Amino acid sequence: MATTPAPPQAPPKPTWDPRRPQPVLPWLRPTIRIRLTLLYGGMFLIAGILLLSIIYLLAAQAISTGNQPFFKIIDGTNIRVSSDNCPAITGTNNLPISDFNAAIAQCVDRQRQAALDNLLSRSLLALLGLAVIAFAFGYAMAGRVLSPLGRITRTARAVAGSDLSRRIELDGPDDELKELADTFDDMLERLQRAFTAQQRFVGNASHELRTPLAINRTLLEVHLSDPGAPVELQQLGKTLLATNERSEQLVEGLLLLARSDNQIVERKPVDLAEVASQAVDQVHAEAEAKGVTIRGSRKPAVVQGNGVLLERIALNLLQNAVRYNVPEEGWVEVNTDIEHGQAVLYVANTGPVVPAYEIDNLFEPFRRLRTERTGSDKGVGLGLSIVRSVARAHGGHIVAQPREGGGLVMRVTLPV
Repeated sequence: MATTPAPPQAPPKPTWDPRRPQPVLPWLRPTIRIRLTLLYGGMFLIAGILLLSIIYLLAAQAISTGNQPFFKIIDGTNIRVSSDNCPAITGTNNLPISDFNAAIAQCVDRQRQAALDNLLSRSLLALLGLAVIAFAFGYAMAGRVLSPLGRITRTARAVAGSDLSRRIELDGPDDELKELADTFDDMLERLQRAFTAQQRFVGNASHELRTPLAINRTLLEVHLSDPGAPVELQQLGKTLLATNERSEQLVEGLLLLARSDNQIVERKPVDLAEVASQAVDQVHAEAEAKGVTIRGSRKPAVVQGNGVLLERIALNLLQNAVRYNVPEEGWVEVNTDIEHGQAVLYVANTGPVVPAYEIDNLFEPFRRLRTERTGSDKGVGLGLSIVRSVARAHGGHIVAQPREGGGLVMRVTLPV
């Protein structure tokens, strides 16, 4: 399971998971669209308030005549006035002229204030309606302007799921957003070429190494089958054969790792319970030799994928669980089930205590736990790397956790 331990002080690096659940109320998030809407609407609201204040002041100034009415009575007898809006002067008779003029001035001031209040209330209602329209229009326009960013985000999420073939291909005016989208497309093109070249190199190199390794194994087996060969030569042959076998495992692991980095195109129904049972059968003899008990319940869990690669997931996890176990009374638990609409393969085992900060390093190629990079008879250090790569190729993921008391708990989740 690992070679060179990471520094204890190095915390695990946070990663962005495209499958991260979205908030319950996404419209409450302070997105750029919401901020632009608030900016546009707020500017309109401030401008409307200023305009309303100016109109109100100008209207007040236009109809203001001080504290005096437009006219006043200087002299007269038997003056009778009727007004529905000024009941104080209606039907007055034999009223002193000064009191009569004061009543008229008070009535005019009241009518002027009523007119200003009516103007203010109607203007506020109009401003409120226009503000609602402005916010809605600003939200719609912000969404239209920022729609290319949505395409960029969706493409980035698809790329995060190991689909480097996706492109934005944004149409429209040659503005900053189109420049950003084109730059992102160019970056994806270079990344795809680099990954393709890397996978092709690993595949070609592994294929080229298969032939000489097979020839070496055949020659060593022929020499070892000779009963007249000296003991020293037989011992040397067995050592070379073990080294050759380890090299073949490394080549096969590199081939599988290169192939599983791509998305699985041809998918068929595969039952994880059957896959896990086949893996248990393959490691049963090794588990008995090491005194490790394999237990667990395997319920049907059908997924769409490649059966050979999925079997490799279960086999690698079981081999690690058996080989990195306690010397006596060890056990491995293998379960399959459907949980929350997803197929789950669960592998737990007893074993040495694994620090939490070293968990992420176990999934790196050629990394083991507190052992040397070479010279181990437990594998070539690609097992968990292949498991993670195959799980990602099937749209799933693997989570490892230290088990209390020693050992690991591996949980592979795949979409059904």
